[in-house]
Formats: sequence, C-alpha cells, structure tokens
Amino acid sequence: MTAAATLRDDDFTAMRQAMVASQLRTVAVTDPRVVAAMAEVPRERFVPVESARMAYRDTAIALGQGRALNTPLATARLLVEARLRASDRVLLIGAAGGYTAAVLARIVAQVIAVEEAPALVAQARAALAGEPRVTLVEAPLAHGHAADAPYDVLLVDGAVEELPSTLLSQVADGGRIVAGLEERGVFRLAAGAHRGAATALTPFADIDSVRLPGFARPRSFTF
Repeated sequence: MTAAATLRDDDFTAMRQAMVASQLRTVAVTDPRVVAAMAEVPRERFVPVESARMAYRDTAIALGQGRALNTPLATARLLVEARLRASDRVLLIGAAGGYTAAVLARIVAQVIAVEEAPALVAQARAALAGEPRVTLVEAPLAHGHAADAPYDVLLVDGAVEELPSTLLSQVADGGRIVAGLEERGVFRLAAGAHRGAATALTPFADIDSVRLPGFARPRSFTF
C-alpha cells in the first residue's frame, strides 16, 4: 500500500486548509486570489506518491532529478508580489511537477510553463492534463520560450544567482518579474519591473527557495 493510499481525500483537504491557515494567512500573503487558488489546488498530486503526506509541510519536497518543489510560502509570496491580473500571460520558469502552473491557471489567462528535466515534464503533463490555460514547454530553464513572447509576467519559481538577458528580453515593457535570488548562500525573494533595457529587482523577503539549475553567475579567477 502506498503512502498516499493510506490517506483519504478528506485528509488532504484538511491538510490543505491547515497550510492556508498556518503558513499563508499568518504572513504577508494578502492577495485573496492566491489564497483561494492554493486552497483549491491539490498539492499532493504534483509530488511523488511516497511524498504525498508531506505535501503541505512548510518545506521543499524532493521531486527527483536533483530538483524540489518550492515551499508553499515562497511560491505564495512570489505570486502575491507579481501583482497578477486576470488578462496576464505568464512565463513560469521551473515548472517542476506542475503545481505552480496549476495555481497560476486559476488566476491568469495563460501560463507558459518551462521545465527542462524530462521526468518532471512527464509528471507535470500528466498532472496538468485538461488544464487549457497551461502550455508546458520542455526546454532549458534559462532559455525560456521566446516563441510566445512577450509576457506580462516572468515568475521564476526558485532561486537563481542571476537572470540572463535571454529571459529578460522575453518580458514586455513594463512587465513584472519575481524570482528567488541567491547571493553567496543567502536566499531572498525579489520583485521588479522590466522597462526598456533596464531591469531592477528589489528583495522583499528573506525566504529560502529551491535552487534552479543553469543560472550560476560566471566565476572570475584571481591570482
């Protein structure tokens, strides 16, 4: 019997409600649309079966392929700071198993969700089946998906050392950007706007988020 099989739908619903009450409502997750979407989306369907009972804990969940699902709080804070509009087209980097794409689909018009790990793409495709607002793209995370640019919002659901110009150029002028940033082992969430050739991100919370591959800052050598 699997770990998930020992829990009923009612059990997961109760855990989801507890997550909203204890992890989201008690901090600066102030957008009722984000709260409602996260209260609705069954997070346990986007993690490995053996991890289902841990899906609503305030921790990252290992997904395999060296990747993890971001914590509920980190994802929620990014969603709030993105200042989402119903008409938005969102480029999501780090789709992982599809959870954040499913949450976004309840708020915005279109989600282009980019994931590079083949096993996670397969998992996300199965979990998101029948979700018309989400287009799943298998590609290197740092490449984004220029074919459908420009986007109103760039949401990087994890931590990066830097955002490449390849991604930034896919954001519409005046578009919003939210991401986790890593600087010498310190993790912060940041938000900002893309205007012309300039992009400025301002940290807004010292919250850990999962590290995404392919965004390391080039190392310089000193002698």
